[in-house]
Amino acid sequence: MATNYSLDDLRYFCTIVKLGSFKKASADLDMSLSTLSRRIRLLEQALQLTLLNRDAHRVTLTHTGELYYDRYRKLFEEVECIEQALCDEKDQPKGKIRISAPIYMGKHFLSAIFCDFLLQYPEIQLDLRFSNNLIDIEKEGIDIAFRVRNPAIDNWIIRELKLTHNVLCAHPNHDCQSITHPKQLEEQPKITCVGLVPWQLKNQHTNEEYSFNPNTHVRLEVDEIQMMKQAVESGVGISYIPDYIALPLIKAGKLKHILPDWQSKGQPFSMLYRDRKQIPYRVRLLIEHALQHFTKM
Repeated sequence: MATNYSLDDLRYFCTIVKLGSFKKASADLDMSLSTLSRRIRLLEQALQLTLLNRDAHRVTLTHTGELYYDRYRKLFEEVECIEQALCDEKDQPKGKIRISAPIYMGKHFLSAIFCDFLLQYPEIQLDLRFSNNLIDIEKEGIDIAFRVRNPAIDNWIIRELKLTHNVLCAHPNHDCQSITHPKQLEEQPKITCVGLVPWQLKNQHTNEEYSFNPNTHVRLEVDEIQMMKQAVESGVGISYIPDYIALPLIKAGKLKHILPDWQSKGQPFSMLYRDRKQIPYRVRLLIEHALQHFTKM
């Protein structure tokens, strides 16, 4: 049934009862006494009920008015609690932050950052969504997204954190002495990872670029970098591995660097967040925390 009054009218009514007079309520609500009186009169006319008894000295509730006040007072008190809670979350270091990141890069670069952040801010919770799938961060209600490469997303700020490169690696016992150019990888056993195909390579000395599509002699195809790394360490074949994973293993003698003059162009690892002036304080804190960490790297 359509009504000719609003929740504001009921809120005005509750304020009058709470403060005990029209005059005090009009000051509290920052509206004229005549306007307030007119709104209450229209409310009673719309309800076809008398809510207040008025005399020269005071305002009292009718029996019906008591019933209305008891119900709507609780409603407006709950609304005030919700508004206060939202205000606290907006301006204080508390509440939940929803985050999206690629699985291995999230574990490798971000896990220590997140744990350190949680220790600093005990009233903030992180909801981490590690996935290699390119999810719809708007639909999923993500506050901060970490991604490789820079996708264009309207009204989102992109902050580049680190440049990474992919390099060619194999087991130390893999015979690769005859390989002098990426085109010679055709007959080699290979391990590929979804999202890292083709193998885009550039010679650091000659600037020659070569795009190699590993579609023959593929021993293993995976969608997760950890499994790809383990397969290369086990000697299954050659693969195209992010340098932040490969270089420590090459230094430790667990992997061999194939064609060391060749690597991919720099791929930015970036942080994305909404371009909003009213960004919650807790989200700003995590953004600043992550930026400080990567500045020190």
